Amino acid sequence: MIAQEQIPAVVDHPVYDAQGKKIGDAKHVYVDDATGRPEWVTVKTGLFGTSESFVPIKDASMVDDHLEVPYPKERIKDAPHVDVDGGGHLSTHEERRLYEHYGIAWDEAWQRANQPGDGGWAHGMADTDTARRGDGDAARARARADSGTARTGDDSMTRSEEQMHVGTEQVETGRIRLRKYVVTEDVQQTIPVRHEEVRVEREPITEANRDQALTGPEISEAEHEVTLHEERPVVETRAVPVERVSLRTDEVTEEETVAGQVRKERIDIETDAVDDAEASDELRERRGRTDEGLL
Repeated sequence: MIAQEQIPAVVDHPVYDAQGKKIGDAKHVYVDDATGRPEWVTVKTGLFGTSESFVPIKDASMVDDHLEVPYPKERIKDAPHVDVDGGGHLSTHEERRLYEHYGIAWDEAWQRANQPGDGGWAHGMADTDTARRGDGDAARARARADSGTARTGDDSMTRSEEQMHVGTEQVETGRIRLRKYVVTEDVQQTIPVRHEEVRVEREPITEANRDQALTGPEISEAEHEVTLHEERPVVETRAVPVERVSLRTDEVTEEETVAGQVRKERIDIETDAVDDAEASDELRERRGRTDEGLL
């Protein structure tokens, strides 16, 4: 239950639903004109806060710097639209619609508000400077007639209807991120490698090479060494840029049909029929009075 002294802390502060989702910002607090108890809070919802929904404040509570109400965001956004006039009061019909929407028993709420000494059912907008209205405002609120049946003082009647205004709001549907990580792959590549091998060549002594063969001592010990070489593969890795990857969002427009219900007032013309015989007697009586006046 929100107390009267907490009303200034509620107005213009965030409002969250039972699941911790932000609904919007509190705009006005409506109190019972007789008891001064807060009964309703209006919340700015929709795109750029273009809609204002009524929420019961009886079971709401202040948590840190925001108000929490025990109703889901979807139910609050679908609450009946109430167009409160400059007087800032709800009619009996408007409150009945709101109570039924939130599943609150109308009879119980009506009896609670009409206990002896309460002085009436009307609920008005709270003054955030004083947290309640004066006795004069309460009396004027109780004297205010339901706007749906009030007469304008002449022989005309105003017909009203609801119009559906559809807007859009931007909500988060998901997140996409780029994440770079390292993987190791096995790579094979074939390259040619060379190595040296020893081949023994023998040639007989001929007249052509005899002189080379007789240059050394006739009989002696000797050795000759040859160094062999070979090529081996060498692996070296280098990091080189091969691709750039970025994220970009494209806006796609789709047609979506929104269905809703609007109420309209209809005016029927009712005629009270007059019996022909009575009408003829009345007409003759009027003519008789006219003739007497002429004489």
